[in-house]
Amino acid sequence: MIAPDSHPQRLRVAHLNPRAPTPFTLRPDAETRAAIAEELGLQGLPKLELQGELRAEGGDAWILQGRLTARVVQSCVITLTPVKTNLTEKVHRHYSPHLRPPEDEEVEMPDDALEPLGQFIDLTAVMIEELTLTLPDYPRAEDAEMPEIAEDTPESDTRRPFADLDKLLKDDGNQK
Repeated sequence: MIAPDSHPQRLRVAHLNPRAPTPFTLRPDAETRAAIAEELGLQGLPKLELQGELRAEGGDAWILQGRLTARVVQSCVITLTPVKTNLTEKVHRHYSPHLRPPEDEEVEMPDDALEPLGQFIDLTAVMIEELTLTLPDYPRAEDAEMPEIAEDTPESDTRRPFADLDKLLKDDGNQK
């Protein structure tokens, strides 16, 4: 097992044992969590852990299975007060040497869990990507309510830009 204190960021595929699973636990220290929180626009990231194992599949592919657990602090979208959320997400990735990395920035991958296999498997990148995908899009404090939206104009005064266009066109035909 890879020790949590060694901070494995990237595992060299050539050094992995294809006959036995390679367990891992990744727990970033407070300084690293603060940097991740800043990068993701979070108020805080008091807990973050990726735990799981890598195992060979089919001779040349690798499977990563694990669990991401985190506690995040985000701003409420209504009141901007801190909102604490506990996250737990299963992580599954399939690394294949037969898949090439996309050349363009916005190329759709056929399967979200399918990744190209290079010389390394970057556990930190997997952890940050999974955290990003798991974050609540619109965190809300328990008692936060949307404010009433005031209308600028009453419904009866709704403007119609082409309402009198037909009159203008008829009048234009009568003038000489």
